[in-house]
Amino acid sequence: MIDIQIHPRQFEYDIQSMVQAFYVGHSFQINSDVENAYRVLNVEFSDKGICAGLMDKNGKLFNEQVDCEIFKDKDITKLSASERRNAKNALKKLLYCMLVKDIGKDLPWGNLTGIRPAKIPGMLLEQGMSEEQVRKEMKETYFISDDKLDLAMDVSKMEKKVLQDVNYKEGYSLYVGIPFCPTTCLYCSFTSYPLKVYKDKVDSYIDAVIKEIRFLGEKLKGRELNSVYIGGGTPTTLEPEQLERLITALKENFEFNTVKEFTVEAGRPDSITKEKLMVLKEQGVSRISINPQTMNQETLDLIGRKHTIEQVKEAFWMARECGMDNINMDFIVGLPEETPEMVRYSMEEAMKLEPDGITIHSLAIKRASRLSMNKQKYSELSMENSTELMNITKEYAYNMGMKPYYLYRQKNMAGNQENVGYSKPGKEGLYNILMMGDYQDVWAVGAGAVTKLLSEDRKSATRIDTLKNVDLYIERIDEMIERKRD
Repeated sequence: MIDIQIHPRQFEYDIQSMVQAFYVGHSFQINSDVENAYRVLNVEFSDKGICAGLMDKNGKLFNEQVDCEIFKDKDITKLSASERRNAKNALKKLLYCMLVKDIGKDLPWGNLTGIRPAKIPGMLLEQGMSEEQVRKEMKETYFISDDKLDLAMDVSKMEKKVLQDVNYKEGYSLYVGIPFCPTTCLYCSFTSYPLKVYKDKVDSYIDAVIKEIRFLGEKLKGRELNSVYIGGGTPTTLEPEQLERLITALKENFEFNTVKEFTVEAGRPDSITKEKLMVLKEQGVSRISINPQTMNQETLDLIGRKHTIEQVKEAFWMARECGMDNINMDFIVGLPEETPEMVRYSMEEAMKLEPDGITIHSLAIKRASRLSMNKQKYSELSMENSTELMNITKEYAYNMGMKPYYLYRQKNMAGNQENVGYSKPGKEGLYNILMMGDYQDVWAVGAGAVTKLLSEDRKSATRIDTLKNVDLYIERIDEMIERKRD
């Protein structure tokens, strides 16, 4: 257990994110009395600056301080946006250097704790900085490694290239959440409900989603819709007629002639049939994702995905036969017991299928997943990621003619790595760029779906949540609509 003391309680998210990145596998508590803590981190803010101390069970290890002029004669809970940003950067530099001393190694992403690392260089370039100036700023502020800085810069440039013909500043994107899955994977904490339990409620759920769609279609009339993404869960758990009913409602309530990309996350191959694929093709779906996560059967069995590698291949070729010409495949690096050889095997098998894109996720163990909630049961499992493993996937992506086009990070990522999307030219996932790069508003419908409305400078956003519980979402759909109306 890590005992974090923050006085007054400021920059809590950034502090805990950095602690979790350095002390992998340790839980933490903030401003509590923790007995026999592995480390005690004390952060204090005063009119003189920031003071941080680190102790182990035997006493003080390090004590560091940085002066911050912006704190003088000010209430630090009421700093302006620019003052807060400067104070946060000073704090993160201080903590990073101190924790590096304790652990004895740097992190690939330095002290960068945000989830959108490509957004920072992109906005600096927009402000008129040269690429050389941006690189200098990123190195001095975040201590980021050259390898990860190159990735962030490459993604930022690709985003601009893809968006040059998209009227994204005036437009918006639409997300539709389908929270059902064949089974729940070991690592998963997303809003997903096993279909066998909720099968009789799916039609009622679609009724509620369509009610939300009708409201939004009316309220957003006249605005340009750029991309539509049906995600989950696993949208292809719906029956063909249910998929058709949902998509028909979308087209009846939104103007699709401006839509440049229509994605459905097919996801689990055991949910895919030819009939469903034909519905998607006939309804104009332009991009799908078939997600094996790994091409090693023993890993699939371990993580609770009740399908075979053969089913992955069959679903992929079936989609090709139905005319799908933009198919992405998701993989996870850092899965239990996976070795570098197993990661390389997954990439070899993917290369034989010739997908149009691959998305590489670093395993991030969330608190609500079975891996986290049953730690003792799975404590013997090896779950490791590294720059070496990520570079294996990069090597294969480039060999398949793909380049990175979007990038994001999460808390608790194995090896302090990242999630990165690669694609062949012209096959980039537009919704992924628009959403993850904070380029435009994303309106969302469905249980657990989050609408995000950006500020004019793209530096902050208003979030509108819907209830995650399917039963409550159906029961209180009028309330969900009122949240959006407000």
